[in-house]
Amino acid sequence: MSLMQIWDIPGGIHPPERKDLSTQTPIQAAPLPARLIVPLNQHIGVPAEPVVVVGEHVLKGQLIAKANGFVSVPVHAPTSGSVSFIGPQPYPHVSGMLAPAIVIDSDGKDQWCALQPCTDYRQLEPSALLELIRQAGISGLGGAGFPTAVKLTARPTQKIHTLIINGTECEPYITADDMLMREFAAELVSGIEILAHLINPEQVLIGIEDNKPEAIAAVKQAVGERPFQVCVFPTKYPSGGEKQLIQILTGVEVPSGGLPADIGMLCQNVGSAVAVHNAVVLGQPLISRITTLTGEALARPMNLEVLIGTPVGELLDFTGLDQQALGRLIMGGPMMGFTLPNTDVPVIKTSNCLLASSATELPAPAPAMPCIRCGECAEACPASLLPQQLHFFALGQDHEQLKAHNLFDCIECGACAYVCPSSIPLVQYYRAAKGEIRDLEQKQLKAEQSKQRFELRQERLRLAEEKKEAERKARQERAARAKAAQAESPATEPANSTAASPASSLSDELKKLKIQASMAQVALKKAEKQLAAHDTPELHTQVSNLREAAQKAQEALDTALAAEPAAAPAGPTANDAELKKAKIDAAMLRAQLRKLEKIEAPTAEQASELQNLRDQLEAAEKRLASLQTTATAAPAKPAPAANDAKLKKAKIDAAMLRAQLRKLEKIEAPTAEQASELQNLRDQLGTAEKLLASLQTTATAAPAKPAPAVNDAELKKAKIDAAMLRAQLRKLEKIETPTAEQATELQNLRDQLEAAAVTAAEQALHAAEEASSKPAPQLQRSDKRPIDETSRALKTEAAFARADLRKLERAENADTAALEAARSRLAAAEQALATHQATDPPL
Repeated sequence: MSLMQIWDIPGGIHPPERKDLSTQTPIQAAPLPARLIVPLNQHIGVPAEPVVVVGEHVLKGQLIAKANGFVSVPVHAPTSGSVSFIGPQPYPHVSGMLAPAIVIDSDGKDQWCALQPCTDYRQLEPSALLELIRQAGISGLGGAGFPTAVKLTARPTQKIHTLIINGTECEPYITADDMLMREFAAELVSGIEILAHLINPEQVLIGIEDNKPEAIAAVKQAVGERPFQVCVFPTKYPSGGEKQLIQILTGVEVPSGGLPADIGMLCQNVGSAVAVHNAVVLGQPLISRITTLTGEALARPMNLEVLIGTPVGELLDFTGLDQQALGRLIMGGPMMGFTLPNTDVPVIKTSNCLLASSATELPAPAPAMPCIRCGECAEACPASLLPQQLHFFALGQDHEQLKAHNLFDCIECGACAYVCPSSIPLVQYYRAAKGEIRDLEQKQLKAEQSKQRFELRQERLRLAEEKKEAERKARQERAARAKAAQAESPATEPANSTAASPASSLSDELKKLKIQASMAQVALKKAEKQLAAHDTPELHTQVSNLREAAQKAQEALDTALAAEPAAAPAGPTANDAELKKAKIDAAMLRAQLRKLEKIEAPTAEQASELQNLRDQLEAAEKRLASLQTTATAAPAKPAPAANDAKLKKAKIDAAMLRAQLRKLEKIEAPTAEQASELQNLRDQLGTAEKLLASLQTTATAAPAKPAPAVNDAELKKAKIDAAMLRAQLRKLEKIETPTAEQATELQNLRDQLEAAAVTAAEQALHAAEEASSKPAPQLQRSDKRPIDETSRALKTEAAFARADLRKLERAENADTAALEAARSRLAAAEQALATHQATDPPL
């Protein structure tokens, strides 16, 4: 093995080592504690997620918390026992705050779970070997605790050509890695071979300081003829830092803000390498570690193999802690460690040392004095920073200057504070400044994300408003074109284009009374149906009131009919076309006005439209009154031709299609079904307008025929009754998810259409049409047989099941089980209905 060149690092110090306190005895096993506190977050990254519950019995090595993300590692039971608690517990941190943990009460058996060792890891795929290391819960045992599997997962653009094994352990007092290399050198080399097989580096360097001669000899003997280089270099603090060790062994500096992987290098602690050997070769997860217990306050300083989760107080009692001599209890070394708030905290994967120092051994620091600009801190800094400048900017909270002076390159080794003659706790200022900057950056990131969401929302609202404005303008243009076309077409029609009938001479008051009587009868029948289904006093009262109202309406209609003159005028006056148009305009305006007046809380646009309709209606009624006065005084004209009946029907069909089309065009965001219906109406309107134009041309050239003498009053009444019932039925059938009340009303309307009175009205309608000059209509009817109670109940159940399913499907966080139950209910209801219809076929 050839000697290699060793480089030096800038700065550094040589504090008293005091390592001989804990190297006098071999590594011993710590006693099994009665209670273990296993924190869920013992590494950098996301805490693990528990997979056990309180009261569950676990075995040694069993998984008790799974990794909860990429930068996360699982946690395993350190011994066998029962889970007694899951929740906040004491945690080894300078803040003294609690952290989530799993508490295990040991059963004293220390019984392992079934292990799965790998006999030949070289046969495994790299991904499978990496997953095995990940599932063993291994994280860095010598530094910040970065997950080992994540560190080994290099990016595709990064080729690791140098693997560095860190056995430096440069901090005073700590000897855990030293004793590990002395007693577990073979396991260390085996773990290095596994890591080398996984990443396939060009060279493997094992760095050890020259103050560990026994460890150096043991590692060299274990390496033997393997192509691993054991690199021994002079002792200096902090040569064990990752970036500093790379510079010492290779002479290459890691760029500021970069990682060793950026220059093709990877560092692993000797403890992590041994843990990899145990996980792959023995199948054992990481549940224990070597921890140094040292300090003058201990009677027996030593290194112990400690189970993760062991309370610190039990270890101190085992090594003979003298409470009277104890000055400070530090987890870690005197340079980078922190004072523990109490002895109830557990040992975690990064706990490499417990230092119980006396007051004389580590005296309290002197009060901080003003900086004298001596420059000692800059000379001692191993990262070549300017500590006094960083201190000045940290006091002024000048975060931009701190980042410009590479604050985050500081490894917080404490060398600057160690040499400071003014006893300024520089590292504490740097840590606080780093925390402030990270917190501020997190807040800025959240603010930026909120800003982006706000801007996207504003853009969506702007686009929606532009779309609404475009649709509104389009509606206005369509309405203007329709109004212009409507104003032009009636003015050019000949006076004889309408069919004469005796009913045309009926007054508006008589028509109004007929409609009121018909509506009163419909309401009465509906109430009687409800009374038959639910016999309650309130319904009795309602039926009585409706019956009385229907009787009064009928009496008023009879009185008006009796007072109506027997003979009608010979024909409509010459001004009847304009009179009819004025009546239609006034009726349409009244309908639109009633619809808007039903809105409880109209918007500003709706209120403006309401006032506009009122003004238009007032003008239309004045024009109608003027035309009616003119029509009364005008001389009679001959009756129109017999073929005008078809022309009149074509006009009515076209007007009804235009009304339906205008209603659908007012919908701002139509559904697919509404869009299809809209297109269908446009096609039908086009056909109707062509037919109307053809009939108008024919009517102009055809000779007039005598008007038919038929009972058009009964014909018109029958048409009105049937049309009203069909309109109400179609309106309710369009509701996708009807309520129970709407479903009952829908069924009632169907029953009314099937009832004898409606059938008689339809028959009277067809008889009247046969007596007239129109061709006999073709009676097309679907199955209108009465529905039995079983069919009605099954249809109602299917409707309710379908409504519940659609409601669940529209919900964002619908339960899958509830969705499946709703689908099963609907399928069962439809199956029951189909079975009943099959066993009871239509007549």
